[in-house]
Amino acid sequence: QVQLVESGGGLVQAGGSLRLTCEASGRTFSNRVMGWFRQEPGKEREIVAAISWSTGSKYYADSVKGRFTVSKNNVKNTVYLQLNTLKPEDTAVYYCAASGKIAARRGDEYDYWGQGTQVTVSS
Repeated sequence: QVQLVESGGGLVQAGGSLRLTCEASGRTFSNRVMGWFRQEPGKEREIVAAISWSTGSKYYADSVKGRFTVSKNNVKNTVYLQLNTLKPEDTAVYYCAASGKIAARRGDEYDYWGQGTQVTVSS
């Protein structure tokens, strides 16, 4: 019913930047929150950032606060994640997700997921 497609991942050196894009399509009218998650090998999937469609309120994980910026374009039904000052520990598969809840920080609170895009940061 809802399709999410991430793009923008790649290989960058430490200190570099990337801009991730998540395009939503299908029956997106029930989406309230868009989240960005990441997962490293051997680790649990963790939330990176989230943004509310209605209020624009944002949430950031402590590990990325001050370096990453989440934004949205309501007309395009698209969300972005600007990754600045990247560190090797940011290396992970980054996923876009959509939730029908007003506030959502846990993975099980999200209803739809993209296929993920790989971000690799070299030292």
